[in-house]
Amino acid sequence: MRPLSQLKNHWQEQQLTGSRIAICVAIAIILTVIVIAQLVNLQLVRYEYYSAQSQGNRIRVKALPPTRGLIYDRSGEVLAENLPAWHIDLTPEQVPDIDDTLNRLVQEKLISAEKLDAIRELIKSRRRFETIAIRQRLSNEDVARFAVLRPYFPGVEVRAGLARNYPNGSTASHALGYMGAISIDDKDRLDAATYAGTSYIGKTAVERSYEGDLHGTPGRSEELVNVHGRIIRPLSSELSLPGKDLILTLDLPSQLAAEQALNGKRGSVVAIDPNTGEVLVFASAPAFNPNQFTGGISTKNYKALREDPDQPLFNRALRGRYPPGSTIKPIIGLAGLDQKASTAGHKIFCRGYYSLPGKTHRYRDWKPEGHGIVDMHDAIAQSCDTYFYELAVELDIDNIASMLKQFGLGEPTGIDIGGEAAGLVPSRDWKRANFRDQQDQVWFPGETVITGIGQGYLLTTPLQLAEATAALATRGKRFQPILVKAIQDSLSGEISVQPHIEKAAISGISQGDWNEIIEAMRGVIQDPKGTARAIGYQAPYTLAGKSGTAQVFTVAQDKEYDAEEVTERMRDHALFIAFAPIEEPQIAIAVIVENGSSGSGVAAPIARAVMDAYLTPRESTGMEANAQ
Repeated sequence: MRPLSQLKNHWQEQQLTGSRIAICVAIAIILTVIVIAQLVNLQLVRYEYYSAQSQGNRIRVKALPPTRGLIYDRSGEVLAENLPAWHIDLTPEQVPDIDDTLNRLVQEKLISAEKLDAIRELIKSRRRFETIAIRQRLSNEDVARFAVLRPYFPGVEVRAGLARNYPNGSTASHALGYMGAISIDDKDRLDAATYAGTSYIGKTAVERSYEGDLHGTPGRSEELVNVHGRIIRPLSSELSLPGKDLILTLDLPSQLAAEQALNGKRGSVVAIDPNTGEVLVFASAPAFNPNQFTGGISTKNYKALREDPDQPLFNRALRGRYPPGSTIKPIIGLAGLDQKASTAGHKIFCRGYYSLPGKTHRYRDWKPEGHGIVDMHDAIAQSCDTYFYELAVELDIDNIASMLKQFGLGEPTGIDIGGEAAGLVPSRDWKRANFRDQQDQVWFPGETVITGIGQGYLLTTPLQLAEATAALATRGKRFQPILVKAIQDSLSGEISVQPHIEKAAISGISQGDWNEIIEAMRGVIQDPKGTARAIGYQAPYTLAGKSGTAQVFTVAQDKEYDAEEVTERMRDHALFIAFAPIEEPQIAIAVIVENGSSGSGVAAPIARAVMDAYLTPRESTGMEANAQ
């Protein structure tokens, strides 16, 4: 018989069981309250949020990038267009693992490994629901290969779109600019809503400066998609508005003539309509093909362009700074007449050199035996250095600087594309402000002497030199250079003509003084001893010009310059300015050929080729007339 203590205690068991049941009921009640609270939160409190989330999983909103505006030359020839192309789009929120996806796309040779960092930065800079083009211009083989691999790349699609194309290749590339992928820096200055769905923008020249007109306004579309992201059906859409078209001032036949004449050389040609400031030719050689950048240039190709010693990416027309050499002699002569430092009939004897009073140093003429007796007309026509050495001393550097600045030298022209260099016109004040050493701040008479023939500190860009030539052609009337003639609405066809901005005229110079200088420039072409008489042969129009050379290095007093003994890149630069016809100027031109040695022999024929192309009658397409 068991002890009494081991008998079952029914009352204790019932009490324990009841406690356990109470605890379970309490837990159940708590859990029920939690579930109810969560249901209230989901169904009532956060209904709109989760409804939107759910809707987002079912309806995909996509930005529709606008069609970029076209670019034409002044006669309606297409310079930049849009062509159909396949591209790869990626929507980050639909991609399970972006790094893995990108690496596998590289393995399949659908994107380049060297562009991975740039693509990742671009993805980080956009909102996750935005679709981003990570490669443009796929080949048909690439499209076919991706079609097979599509199930393995969720969130990635190959779509048809448009890509920028420049039908003339490198022609006018430094005027047009190029397109490139939107960078982090670009994103900071661009409006996110305006550029939704856009991956490429204008990077330089017209493409950049007129980005706001060319880009257009994006649209949007809503699509019903399944769990795999495939489109079931479109729901609604708001069409994008295309960008505006640009009609440039450039004349394509003249541009082609300039670039053909510059082929194989380093240099620039800028031609301007002196009556309006419209830039007719804007050439920098060597050029580059902007089509290389449209789909994203490879690192290898970009490095080759950057490291090319001929610098094809450098815009010489806009940023190249060169001593103008003898091309400024007409302006120095005009200053001499205006300041009464000389007269048209004043004669000197040129023995082939000039020395400052009381000094033995000889400033040599380009013609060692000298020019003999010359007046101002002869000095300009024959480019007598000795005459202008003496005239410069009579004028003084500050009077020279004042006249050069009136012609626009030493300051940006204000052309409607960015990145312009200023050039340099030296003066006493300039030297005091830019030299630290007290002794070096002194302006020396010898510096005035060489400034008189366009050497020393004096620097100009081809664009500034063309603007100054235009001012000579119009006898002092000046206009701000422009590259865009008109902007056309691509939907309505309405054309908005860009205004011609007139600058302060060069006043106070008598018509007689203008006549003397222009006749002397005519003599450069027509006189028996004119330095550029060869280019005037059988010209169907009258033209005035001035040749020039600019030293790259200084020749010692006891040495003579011999181009045959100097390395090619140390030879003199060749320059030429001209305008035509003299009676009613229609074109003013500046040509600079780096290390070309002879202004009359190398640069002048280029100017003649361009003027022939522009002044030769041809049929109009009608667009130029509409843009008047």
